Amino acid sequence: MRPARLLVSACAAALLFGSVPALAQVGTPALDRALAPIPAPRDAPYAGTISLDMDATDLDRRIVSVKQTIPVAAPGPLILLYPQWIPGNHGPVGPVDDLADLRITANGQPLRWVRNTVNTNAFQVEVPAGASAVEVSFKWLTPIDGAQGRVVITDDMLNIQWEKALLYPAGYRSSQITVRPTLRLPAGWQYGTALDTESFQNGVAAFAPITLEHFADSPVFAGRHYRQIDLDPGGRSPVRLNVVADSAAMLAATDEHIELHRNLVDQADRLFGARHFNHYDFLLAVSDKLGGIGLEHHRSSENSVDTDYFTDRTSTVADRDLLGHEYTHSWNGKWRRPADQLTPTLNEPLQNSLLWVYEGQTQYWGQVLTARAGLSSKQQALDWFAMTAANYGTMPGRQWRALQDTTNDPIIAQRRPQPWTSYQRSEDYYSEGALIWLDADTWIRERTNGRKSLDDFARAFFGIDDGNWDPRPYTFDDITSTLNGVQADDWAGFLRTRLDAVGPDAAPPLAGIERGGYRLVWRETMNDYHKALYKELGRNDFQYSLGIMTNDANRISSVRWGSPAFEAGLTSGWEVVAVNGRAANPAAISDAITASKGNTRPIEMMLKNGDRFRTVRFGYHDGLRYPHLERIEGAPDRLGDILAPRRR
Repeated sequence: MRPARLLVSACAAALLFGSVPALAQVGTPALDRALAPIPAPRDAPYAGTISLDMDATDLDRRIVSVKQTIPVAAPGPLILLYPQWIPGNHGPVGPVDDLADLRITANGQPLRWVRNTVNTNAFQVEVPAGASAVEVSFKWLTPIDGAQGRVVITDDMLNIQWEKALLYPAGYRSSQITVRPTLRLPAGWQYGTALDTESFQNGVAAFAPITLEHFADSPVFAGRHYRQIDLDPGGRSPVRLNVVADSAAMLAATDEHIELHRNLVDQADRLFGARHFNHYDFLLAVSDKLGGIGLEHHRSSENSVDTDYFTDRTSTVADRDLLGHEYTHSWNGKWRRPADQLTPTLNEPLQNSLLWVYEGQTQYWGQVLTARAGLSSKQQALDWFAMTAANYGTMPGRQWRALQDTTNDPIIAQRRPQPWTSYQRSEDYYSEGALIWLDADTWIRERTNGRKSLDDFARAFFGIDDGNWDPRPYTFDDITSTLNGVQADDWAGFLRTRLDAVGPDAAPPLAGIERGGYRLVWRETMNDYHKALYKELGRNDFQYSLGIMTNDANRISSVRWGSPAFEAGLTSGWEVVAVNGRAANPAAISDAITASKGNTRPIEMMLKNGDRFRTVRFGYHDGLRYPHLERIEGAPDRLGDILAPRRR
C-alpha cells in the first residue's frame, strides 16, 4: 500500500505546483512512438480487397505460413488487429501468442511495428507516403501437443481456422472488409469448407472473395484420407458431409448409417421450415490425433468423433448428438443471434446473457433431432435426460449460484479445469438450459392438449425469411413474445423463475421430465446409455453414492461437493489402492458399496497421492445409486411424442 500513498502524494504535489503537463505522462508506455487510438469500427466499405495466402504444407513442424496484402489509403498510423473474441467460443480466447515472425513492409521497405500495451491483440505501423498497400507475413505456430492448446495439424489432416491466422485493419466492421484467400495443401490432399472455390490446382485452392465476417466463420478441414457425402440428394441447397480420417478404413460408412445422417437434415427441415444458407458443409474428423472439437458456424461446423464412428457405431455413443447440435446452430446462434453477441468486429467484447437460448435450446434440439433422425434411440435419449436431470436435480452449486450467472463462464473460466465443478458450476446453461426448454415444451403441450409445442416456436422464430443468411439479432423480449404467440402465458416470469433460481428453496429443474410423463428414480445399476457412455469415456461413476468419479487408472477425477468423499477430505488426484482389503478396481468399489448397504459395516478405502497414503472409512449405507426415468402410470407420454420423428 505504500507505493499507492506515495503516488497520491506526488500527484497532489504536481497539482499544487502547477506541473500538470508532466502529470499527464504518468503511465505512458516506454515505446519508440506514441500509441495511436484504435479507431472505432464504422459501417463503411474498406477500400480494396485484402489478399491472404496461406501455406499449410509444413506438416513435420506444424507451422503455417501466412502472407497478406492489405490496401491502404493514406500515410500515417495503421492499426492491425488479431482476432480476440471468437464466436462460438464465447470468450476472449484468440491465441495471439501463436503468432510469430511478424514482418510488415511497404514498397519493399520494412516497417517497424509496435504492439498496443493495453489491447495486446493490436499492432501499430506507420504507413509511409506513397504506399498503396502493406505486405504482412507471419507464422502461425500451431500446438504440437494438447498441453499447448488444441492440435490442428497431424500427419494426415489439418483444421484451418482462419481467425487464428489473420490480421485485419481496425476502424471497419467485419462485414465491410473483403478478403480473397488461397490455401496451399500437401500434395494429394482434399478438403471441405463452406467457402466457394474458384480453382484448385497443384495443391492450391483459390477461394472467391468474401467478407471478413463470413471468412472467419468458414474453416477448412483437409486431409490425406477424405470423403464427401451428399446428405440431401437433389435438395434445394447442398448439404454435404466432408470427412477426413486417420486412415482410409475409417471412412467406410454404411449406407444405413449415411441414411440416418440424411434423416437429420430432413428432420431439421421439418422442424425449422427454412434454410438460412446457400449450402452447408459438415466438417468431420474421424480421429484420435486431431484435437477434439464441436464448433458451430453459419454454413458449416467443425466436428471430431471417435475413430470407430462409422465402422462400429454401436460402440460410440458420446458423439451421437454432436452433428445435430452443431447443425441446429445454423438457425440458433448463427442466423438468429443474441443481440449482445452480434458485435461489429472480432475484437469487440461479446456478452453472453442469452447463452441459455443460444446453447441451451440448441442442446435440447440437438438431442431431439438426433432421436428423431434415428441416430439415437428413444431409450438412449430418455437415458440422457435421466443423467441430466440427476445432475442438476442434485447440483450443490445451485445453492449459491443461479444458472443465469453461468453464462459468464466462457469469459471467467475460459474452459480451464476446475477443482470443484459441482459447486463452482461450469457452463450449465447447456444441459440445465435444455431441461428448461423441455419444461417449456411440455408446458405448451399440456395447455394445448398436444395441439401445439415448442416445434411451433421453432417454426415461428427460426423458420422465417427462407434463404436469408444475414444475421438477425434477438432479445429476451423477442423470445417471450414469440412464445406468447404460440401459447399465451407469463413467459418472462416462467423463464426468469428458472434462470434465477438459487438457494435451498430453488426447485430442481425436473418439472419438464414429470410433465413429460416420467419421473426420476434411482437404481443400483446404470441405464444402458450411461454404462456405454462411461465405458467409452473411461469413467467409473460413484458420484451419487460415495461422491467420486474415477478413471481407468483408479484415480479420482472428481469429488462431488458435500458427498461422503468430500466430508472425508478427498479431492481429485487421489489414487484408490485398495477397498475393504482388496486391490482396487471399479468392481471392487461397487462390491464394497453394495456390501455396506443397510448395515453398519464401513467402507474402508486405502488411497495414495504422491508419497502420501491415507485410509478412509466411509459410514455410507445407501448402496449404489444411478438415475433412470420411469413412466408415470396413466400420464401422457409427452417426452416420447417429442422424440418421435416428424412426418411433415
